[in-house]
Amino acid sequence: MHRPNILFIVSDDLGFADLGCYGARPRPEGPVSPHIDALAAGGLRLTEGYANSPVCSPTRFALMTMRYQYRLRGALEEPINSRSKGSDTLGLPPEIPTLPSLLQGAGYHTALIGKWHLGYPPHFGPQRSGYDTFFGIMAGGVDYFTHCSSAGDHDLYIGEETHKEVGYLTDVFSKRAVDHVHQRAADARAGQPFFLSLHYTAPHWPWETRDDAHIAPEVAKNLFHLDGGNLHSYRKMIHHMDEGIGWIVDALRSESLLENTLIVFTSDNGGERFSDNWPLVGGKMDLTEGGIRVPWIAHWPAVIPGGGVSAQHCMTMDWSTTLLAEGGGQPHPDYPLDGVSLSALLRDPAHHFERPLHWRMNHRGQRALREGEWKYLMVDGHEYLFNIPADERERANLARREPECLAAMRERWLAWDATMPPIPEDATVSLGYGVKDMPQR
Repeated sequence: MHRPNILFIVSDDLGFADLGCYGARPRPEGPVSPHIDALAAGGLRLTEGYANSPVCSPTRFALMTMRYQYRLRGALEEPINSRSKGSDTLGLPPEIPTLPSLLQGAGYHTALIGKWHLGYPPHFGPQRSGYDTFFGIMAGGVDYFTHCSSAGDHDLYIGEETHKEVGYLTDVFSKRAVDHVHQRAADARAGQPFFLSLHYTAPHWPWETRDDAHIAPEVAKNLFHLDGGNLHSYRKMIHHMDEGIGWIVDALRSESLLENTLIVFTSDNGGERFSDNWPLVGGKMDLTEGGIRVPWIAHWPAVIPGGGVSAQHCMTMDWSTTLLAEGGGQPHPDYPLDGVSLSALLRDPAHHFERPLHWRMNHRGQRALREGEWKYLMVDGHEYLFNIPADERERANLARREPECLAAMRERWLAWDATMPPIPEDATVSLGYGVKDMPQR
């Protein structure tokens, strides 16, 4: 069997329970995510998988490098914003080995369709970090119709050249991905596999469905869209993305590529304003479970048994490491990986191993360590200890009842943190809105 084609789908700000296969209630029109649900039913679904960060660009640094994002200066922005345009430090340095560059070296054709959010040209860009081709946006978010960023700049590119195209952005990305599958199909069947990163902006603000082109001129004045959106439009945005994923699966099937294509689906972080994170609390920017626990689905008919469910602990960089291993790529010896391959899990959903996971955030001085059943958390200087299987909502603080466990986990977090560069004083936190705009969670 040839090495697999790889399709890495990343949604943006999707909540843990926003998909039908994670408990979402159906819309009046029908299921929210039938095509993604079908991938889960035919493959592997994880119930305790995490993102490397509760905010966009830091997770993407980890996805690309397969290392803790804290090792790179650009990833210490929470997140990179449009003010970084022109910076030669706030981005993914081209000399750093990446998942696409290492797969490229192993013979894959590599492409990114969608969101980059790892620094701007001329110093940074997808094709400087291992992608053969790029179609998408450089910024963290754009209007779905004008394709302009929060700075008002047109932000849709082919390579590093701006590109004008009429269309609803989610559909534009999906159709480009379908075209890409057809273009690469003959080579893939002949033995040159492809790696396609499909990084949607959905369901990230602004809250625009296919039917909302008329609000784009007003939304362009503030892409945070603080006075708009609702549950119905938000879930419809997810459904649009799901439909597009269905088109891509159909294209793979029509080209006889689906059987040997490894599809991985996730979100870059937990949900935002209109998301459903039940039973978790918190969301984007928080190290409570709602900010970092995300859907993880893997589908590969040739290898992954259908209907698998796993509680294996893992995070974004582990999945990137897995894709590198399955593609036959080798880590660069000067940049040892922090990610751990999940290849054994793909073949046996009952496979399990201990996987401590560490996080830190400049925002509110947060820190977290998930280790077995336990989670150590600090927010605003307050320490917490939770038994996650017994208390997924993180409401019963066991710090006083289990002081020895708290102290041991604190020390292990501190020991890990000492191996990471400190957060510099000029690192920024960009919230976009606060309690003046809406009540706290």
